[in-house]
Amino acid sequence: MQIPEYYNPVARDIALALIGGFDKHYRLFRECNRQAKRMFEEGNWQGVQQAIRDRIQFYDNRVAETVARLHEEFHAELLDDEIWQQAKLYYIGLLTNHKQPELAETFFNSVFTRILHRDYFNNDFIFLRPAISTDYIESSPPSYQSYYPASQGVRHVMRQIIAQFGWRRPFTRLSRDLGMVLRMIGEHLGGNWPKPEANFQIQVLSSAFYRNKTAYILGKIINGHAIYPFAVPVLHDESGGLFLDTILLEPWRIGVLFSFSRAYFLVDMEVPSGYVQFLRSMLPTKSKAELYTMLGLQKQGKNIFYRDFIHHLQHSNDQFIVAPGIRGLVMLVFTLPSYPYVFKLIKDVFGGPKEIDRATVKKKYLLVKRHDRVGRMADTLEYSNVAFPVDRFTPELLEELRREVPSSLEEDGDRIILRHLYIERRMKPLNLYLQTASPAEKEAAVLDYGLAIKELACANIFPGDMLFKNFGVTRYGRVIFYDYDEIEYMTDCHFRRIPEAPNPEMEMSGEVWYPIARNDVFPEEFGAFLLGDPDVRRVFLEHHRDLLDVPFWQARQERIRDGVIEDFYPYPEPLRFVNRYPERY
Repeated sequence: MQIPEYYNPVARDIALALIGGFDKHYRLFRECNRQAKRMFEEGNWQGVQQAIRDRIQFYDNRVAETVARLHEEFHAELLDDEIWQQAKLYYIGLLTNHKQPELAETFFNSVFTRILHRDYFNNDFIFLRPAISTDYIESSPPSYQSYYPASQGVRHVMRQIIAQFGWRRPFTRLSRDLGMVLRMIGEHLGGNWPKPEANFQIQVLSSAFYRNKTAYILGKIINGHAIYPFAVPVLHDESGGLFLDTILLEPWRIGVLFSFSRAYFLVDMEVPSGYVQFLRSMLPTKSKAELYTMLGLQKQGKNIFYRDFIHHLQHSNDQFIVAPGIRGLVMLVFTLPSYPYVFKLIKDVFGGPKEIDRATVKKKYLLVKRHDRVGRMADTLEYSNVAFPVDRFTPELLEELRREVPSSLEEDGDRIILRHLYIERRMKPLNLYLQTASPAEKEAAVLDYGLAIKELACANIFPGDMLFKNFGVTRYGRVIFYDYDEIEYMTDCHFRRIPEAPNPEMEMSGEVWYPIARNDVFPEEFGAFLLGDPDVRRVFLEHHRDLLDVPFWQARQERIRDGVIEDFYPYPEPLRFVNRYPERY
């Protein structure tokens, strides 16, 4: 790039240092994602989970490195405004032909906001709005491949699509699997299935999406103005070969793969914006923020989410209120009725017998961020120094903020600055849901509540506090855990039976007659605080009585310690080919 004469050389070097820091980050990010294919082929499920955990820290590490470099080489904290503005302008020039310009802009913001005061957080210094368009960025290989079945037939094209991914493991019975794929598509589309002579096309993203034990093929059938998205999970069978488990054809079911309660995908992308644009054409109800986040680009997801949130504030007039439900002992939670999220702050003083501190609570939330959430724990967005208009808070909420979180609160004229908070998808608390649910809804919720606890246990997570108020119900009726201050690894817990009392008088006294260590858990106590409602008790004991005894928990611990990674399907069991077409197995 030709350097204009008016550019200060310090501004130029700062811009080059920033783009160098970002490029290093994205190079390491892609290298990690590329390893997913090899680990999938090898069946290295522990490695897949570890890669997802490790990758989360990549971004912050590169930001910290770049901040340190700017301080050491340029004394960044002493530079005047003109140099920073010129650095931004030069940086924009460096992004003109960049493959990830939107991510690089966010990286610039992350570094800048760690150096200068928030008074500089405006569009003269950082990227409040994108400066570079991400439309039509070319990629090699292209973000997606197009196939035309009219001349070769759908079955042949489907074989080509499978071959595109170059998996070294053979498919055990690919002809059988493809037959079931075509049969299920035909059942779903009915009369809308394109005629053999129609010039329709199938578009498929070039990289597979890896998570847990599964590789997903994502694409869409295009026939004129009609678009039919699909997702095909690829798994290992007992012999070590590959097979197609099902095909998901309903957009909302495909959207569940990108749920906030799932771990992020490993996907090799040269141009991530191309993948996001393709996915949005398949899943129009998913926001860019959600898709970037689920592609492992959670900082970009946070950036877009915040822009969307500010836009919503500018075009709404309701007020933030204390979130409905039982007040928490550790977190203060508020919400904006017109916005489907809650905002959570760590209280200065914890209520009740809590034996944790602020640092421990933050570690628990980070644990959930890095762990496989198996569709049962809500992801959170973590922010620092967020400004809100003070007139959007109700007097009751303002009073509670001043009383419960004064160390996290700064009042600055017509603004309130919250120094640290978590933002999480809003759900209806399970305890409130059960109060108004029909008998059938209540039974389904209690059944799914027990399944949530069992699936978390298989994923090495013990919720700690299993009260219904700590679980929420999604719009699809799925029960999700969202209160993390007492969460523990299963392998750190000691599940015990309550010893017999030495005499009847001591048993009736209500006093504890046995020693209790910090991580001791007594499953037989769960029923006392969970099963007061007769209907809840009946359903729970019918389906989940094993949760009230020690053997269930100890058996789960043993499998975890043996290195067993359980199977979790983000789609219903009846959709699996083995269950839908049992005559073919």
